[in-house]
Amino acid sequence: MHAEMLVLRFSEKVVDQPIIYRLVKDYDLEFNLLKATIYPRQEGVIVMELRGHPKNFRRGLKYLREAGVKVQRVARDVRRNEERCYQCGTCTAVCPTGALYVQRPEMAVLFDPSKCSACELCCPVCPARAMEVRLNRSAL
Repeated sequence: MHAEMLVLRFSEKVVDQPIIYRLVKDYDLEFNLLKATIYPRQEGVIVMELRGHPKNFRRGLKYLREAGVKVQRVARDVRRNEERCYQCGTCTAVCPTGALYVQRPEMAVLFDPSKCSACELCCPVCPARAMEVRLNRSAL
């Protein structure tokens, strides 16, 4: 499962189209609306979390762009607070991208930020609350 926070900008020409419906129906994607400003015959803006199978996600983004929607990824930064982390490995069980993994034979829990999709699944399961998320709210 892949998830990203997106800002979608709809021109006045496409704001009345069932674009979000198409993402769900045609591409089997799930969404969580965080903010929306939509008015008839005016530019609309939606801030959402979009999630689904990586292939469907890519196809859905392609559809959005072809439909005339401007797509902007919200800059997210997931970090591990090394002082809090006590290497329990709980986060590795829920990480869908392999960004959190156990290095063997040392059994060290490692974090590769370049693989992180910022899905935040690691945050609620971490007993030490060592996984932290920062959003770039300037994009909102």
